[in-house]
Parts: sequence; structure tokens; C-alpha cells
Amino acid sequence: MQYRRMRGVEDLLPVLGFGAMRLPQTPDGRIDREAATAMVHHAVENGVSYIDTAWVYHNGESEPFLGEALEGGYRERVRLATKLPVWAVESRADMDRFLEEQRTRLRTDAIDFYLLHGLNGESWAKVHALGVLEFLDDALADGRIRHAGFSFHDGLEAFGPIVDAYDWTFAQVQYNYMDVHYQGGLEAVRYAAARGLGVVVMEPLRGGALARPIPGAAALWAKAGAERTPAEWGLAWLWDQPEVTVVLSGMSSMAQLRENIAYAERARPGSLTPQELGVYDEVRELYRGRAAIGCTRCGYCQPCPSGVDIPECFSLYNDAVVYGDPAASRSGYRIFAQYGGGASNCTECGACEERCPQGLEIRKHLKAVAELLS
Repeated sequence: MQYRRMRGVEDLLPVLGFGAMRLPQTPDGRIDREAATAMVHHAVENGVSYIDTAWVYHNGESEPFLGEALEGGYRERVRLATKLPVWAVESRADMDRFLEEQRTRLRTDAIDFYLLHGLNGESWAKVHALGVLEFLDDALADGRIRHAGFSFHDGLEAFGPIVDAYDWTFAQVQYNYMDVHYQGGLEAVRYAAARGLGVVVMEPLRGGALARPIPGAAALWAKAGAERTPAEWGLAWLWDQPEVTVVLSGMSSMAQLRENIAYAERARPGSLTPQELGVYDEVRELYRGRAAIGCTRCGYCQPCPSGVDIPECFSLYNDAVVYGDPAASRSGYRIFAQYGGGASNCTECGACEERCPQGLEIRKHLKAVAELLS
């Protein structure tokens, strides 16, 4: 495992972080605790000492799961990150209440990295007015949290004022070789790093989309003269950049975890050649020409009041388009649609679009999903 330094943090941090957002699940949609615990333990034992979760992940099950999985000495070996659900905060008292409950869920006295979750210009103005900076000051002073940061889903014009408003330790941004300029992208990464903030990257593989081979991509990667899987190409692009401290991967299987740990052993800033970097441009254009819906499977649109599994609908639709195999997607769609998650259950209430960080026209896309896959 390779490690990098973050200003103000005593320990070096691994280049690969464990995102507890896409843990393995049982058929009924709950966390598969046996499989997920084995993954967490293997990650820690192999140097993945940064674990990221949040109040809402796995419908609120992620934090309590980690509190249990990290017992037996594992908690002392990791730096744990979780987030204040700013959309649910209506007062300063709410901030303290959420933090206390999260410490209980996680079975820890102190949370190492505490983020304001999914900030945009509007939510930042709201919590700032409610006294969130004073809350962070107090929580740092009394040891309930050790480092303060924020995750971000908005344009670059909202990013700078947030960075400049507080002595943050780090910022967490969506960034990958497809989203070079999305939601601030490269400019946000460099802005944060220039002001001394660590940079934690989420959605490095766009919800797994960049880890799957697509027709034509293999020939392009071969031109680079190096043998890597699609997933490693995606991660290597981020690790090549010295401004990036930790890359979060939402791993769902032990195989993915083992592969990513192996990739992280080779992570070095400035290691990609000009020829390799040029191939990313070609692959980027190939993807842009094929994908139909820009969903990253972040899950912020969930739960749907009508039970529609929006990320899964979009994933299957994009697979059908990108891989040219709608029959395979229809087969998968029929299985989960039987349980009420299908696109045809959409009542067009619009609640999902209000929460979507990507600004997708979800209702329109769901109609296309139903037409192609139902």
C-alpha cells in the first residue's frame, strides 16, 4: 500500500480508501454482514486504513455495521470518516444530536474525519446560518471529531467560498477521468490543494461504469503500451496526480478489494507517460459517444416514494446501450422489477430530481428505461 500525507494529520493515509456505500448485500437488500466483515478485516490487514461511511448509506445500516465490524482491535487501526446529513439539519441542536448518535452507531468516542455531507451553495448557506462552523469548532475542541471536511456536489463557483470560509483539513469531491471538469473537477482539486487541503476523491470509477470493458476500449488502452484492467486505468489516472490524497472505492466483493489493493501498491504520482495520458482522451470520447444517462449510482435519489430502484434502472439501461446487449439488461431488469423497483412504477413526483447531484432529468430517463427494458 502506498501512503500520502494530509496537512495537519499525524498519520500517513492510504491512497486507497474503503467506501462503505456499496457493501455486499443479501437477496433482501440488507448488508451481507459475514461477507462485508471479511472484506473490512482484509482491507485493514492489508493497509487500507481509511474507511468512509455516512448516516444514509445502506438505508442507515452502514454506520452500525462498521461499529460492529471494527471491534476486536480493528477500530484502532483505521481512520474513520462519516458525515453530517446537512439536509436533515434544522438547528444547531440537530448537529450535536446527529454526531452523538453517529458516535454511538460507530461505537467510538471520536470520529477521525467528519464531513458536512453533499454541500452545495444552498445547503452551505443554510447550515452556515445555523452555526455549523461553531459546531465544528466545539466538536474539535472537545475531541468528538479530530478533523473537519466536507463533501461537495455543485459547480466551481460554490466551491471556492466554502473552502475559504473555514480551516478545513480536507475536501471530498467527485472526480475521475470522465468527470474532469464536472462539479468543479480538476479546478476544484487544484484550488483545494493550493490552499493546503487534502483531497479525497469519490466516484473514481463512476459507480463502476469505468471498471467494465466496452467495445473498442481494449484497442485504445493497448496503444498506451501498458497492461492494466479498465479499473486500474481509472484509479491510476487519479493516483498520478499529487494533489489527490485518498481515492475512495465502493467495493462490493472480496475480488474487487484484492484487485484494488494490488493496484494501490503501484500507485505513484507522475508515473503515467504522455502517451498513456493521451489515450485517456480517446477513451473518454469513446464513452461519451455511448453512454446514455450520466448516473454515478451515488444513491442520493433513494429511497423513491414509489419504490423505484433508480440507480439500478439507469445502470441496466446504460449497460444495454454501452455494451449493445439489451437482452442481457432485460433479463436482469425483469428479476428486480418483480419486487417493485421497475421504472414503470414512477409516479413522476419529482422528489428524486430535487436530490440528484448530477441534475439528471430522472423522470424522462425512467420513461426511456421502461420503454426499452420492460
